[in-house]
Formats: sequence, structure tokens, C-alpha cells
Amino acid sequence: MQLKLYNNVNLIFINQYNLRKGFAQEGDVLLTHKATIGETAIVPKIEYPYLMLTPQVTFYRIKDSSKLNNGYLKYYFTSQTFQKQLKLWSGAGSTRAYIGILEQLNLPIEIEEDIAKQQKIATVLSTLDAKIELNNKINTELEAMAKTLYDYWFVQFDFPNENGKPYKSSGGEMVWSEELKRKIPKGWEVENLKNNSLTSLIKPSIDFFEGEKTYLATADVVNNEINFGADKITFENRESRANMQPIQNSIWFAKMKNSKKVLYIGEYADYFLKNFILSTGFAGLECKEKCFLEYVWGFINNDNFEIIKDRLSNGATQEAINNDSMAFIPLIIPSENILKEYHKKTFEIYKKIYLNQIENQKLAELRDFLLPMLMNGQVVVE
Repeated sequence: MQLKLYNNVNLIFINQYNLRKGFAQEGDVLLTHKATIGETAIVPKIEYPYLMLTPQVTFYRIKDSSKLNNGYLKYYFTSQTFQKQLKLWSGAGSTRAYIGILEQLNLPIEIEEDIAKQQKIATVLSTLDAKIELNNKINTELEAMAKTLYDYWFVQFDFPNENGKPYKSSGGEMVWSEELKRKIPKGWEVENLKNNSLTSLIKPSIDFFEGEKTYLATADVVNNEINFGADKITFENRESRANMQPIQNSIWFAKMKNSKKVLYIGEYADYFLKNFILSTGFAGLECKEKCFLEYVWGFINNDNFEIIKDRLSNGATQEAINNDSMAFIPLIIPSENILKEYHKKTFEIYKKIYLNQIENQKLAELRDFLLPMLMNGQVVVE
């Protein structure tokens, strides 16, 4: 069945004269047509009747839902066939990659005529996406729990004392730290990130491997999110920066200024260990004991660490922190029994986050595998 793309109104710039014209509504299918071309989504249930869009986004409203399912259209937009066609028409890769309304109106699409089949295809694919979204929400909650616990124990110093009560709030003895210019619990020490009793810096080097691995450049990590679809490399054809080896119980952070990109690799992270090679744009810290991992992660993942890192970054063309500068980052060394207790409290949290990440990767692979076959009829949903 040959159709042409359509949308309800022409694309307009939002200004004071047309604030209530051309807004997207719940159920509309969105498609980016400038800069990053081909990203798509469905407008979810929103609090207000209209949604203001940037001029880089077109919305498509289904005029007859008995003929076209919006979920099906959204997944058709993500299909490899449509994406190739869209990028060809838009001149993607050039300096002015763009596809206007007239070009979009004339883009032919070939869809399944049977609305029931459309709905089944959309249901299968959206079920996979819904599970991915649920895992992401769970991870967000788990990360918030872990951060709260870290702040409570190691910023406020209200970790449980020998009676199970908050240490500082219950009158636990505090002593002055000249390095930090503040009081810390008695018996705790202050060392630095370069030389300390918890971690050691990981030197550039990788083990020989056969076949392909995924190369994670710093651009492939945003905050704690990983691009699992990053470039593949072999041992022979890798670039010189692909020279950092993931190891158990290690923490990694981007050295570049104004760039928060942080990874942790626990003893359970088999997928990371087997499939990733990291860029030398990451600094790696190997924990000397596995019970140190969660505490060091909390320290590196903290926004305060990024502030200190940025302040110490230097360089002529690209500012970044170096190993010597890490000696100026103070690191509190809690008592070992507290580190062991914190490890017990948080180990399963971080393991669950990792398992959800890997499950999402497998679900995304399954969705991307099924999408073209469902669209061209190679796989039929009964």
C-alpha cells in the first residue's frame, strides 16, 4: 500500500501571534527533520491540551485511526528503510542536512493495509520498549537511593554507629581535618585520589583479543548512560586511543573538563569485561578490595567531584585533568568496617542497575531485529 506522509498543519515558528496554532497533541507522532534527523516519538498524555515544539520537529496526526495506527507509524519511522530514505532526501552528512515540509509531504511510505496487523506489530514492539522504559525508571530510583545513602553516610557522617544510631547526630566524636578544613569522624583519614589506600590508577594497555569488541569513546557515555551501539573494533584495526582495559571492581571517569561521564565495573559485570574497550580519555581507578567499589563510585559520581576535577583541568587545546593533578583531589578514607557495611547495603543495588542495563541492551537488540521483519512480513504476529 503506497501512502504519502501528511501532517495536519504546516510547520510554523512559535511566536506571540500563533501561540495556540500548530501545537502537537497527545497521540501525535513526532519526527525530527533538522540537525539530528530521523528521531521519532509519540506525544504521551500531557497535562495541557497542547505541546509546544521546536522548529526542528514535525508532528503527524492520524486523521483516520481505522486505517493507520500511530504506534505503527512511529515504528515505521524508525525502520532502516525509511531512515535511509529520509537521510538521502535530507542530505544528511552535509553541512545543511534538512528536510522541509514539502519534501516530507512527498516522501512515499509503504505500510501494512490491515489495521489489525498494524496494531499487533505496534503492540509487540511497544511492549519491548515499555519494559526498557520500566527498567530505566527502576534504575533511576535505585540510583537515587544509593546517592541518598552515600550522602547520609559520607557527607553528613550519619552512618550507623555501634548502636545502630546516626554517628554524628548521636554525638559521635569528630576531629578537625586540615586538608578539608572541616571535621570528620575520629579515626578516618584524608588521602588523595592519585595515591591512596583504596585505589590505584590503571595504566593504558589492553590484552590481545580475537574478533570484535565495542569501543567506548568518551562521546559514547553521557553521565552514566552507555551507547551500546558504539563502533566495533578489532585488536589490529583499533585507533591508538582504544587502549584502556576494563577490569573488575574499577571506576572510570572522563578526564576532559565539563564532561561528566562515569562508569563502574563490578565483579558481576561480565558483559562489560568481555565486550568493551575504553578510550584513553577515561581515567581508571582499580579498587584494592571489592568492598571499596561502591564508596569510590559514590565519590566519583558526586557533582562535587566534577567541580574539583574541572578546576584542576588544564591544557592548551583541550582542558583535562592529568594524573599529577589528581594528587590535589582529597579523598576521605573511612574506617574499613564502615566501608564493608556500606558495601553490604549497596552491592545488590548496583548489581541490579547493571543487570537492568544489560537486559535493556538485549531487549533493544530484539526489537531492532524484529522491526524490519515485522514491517516486510517476514514475521507475522498471530
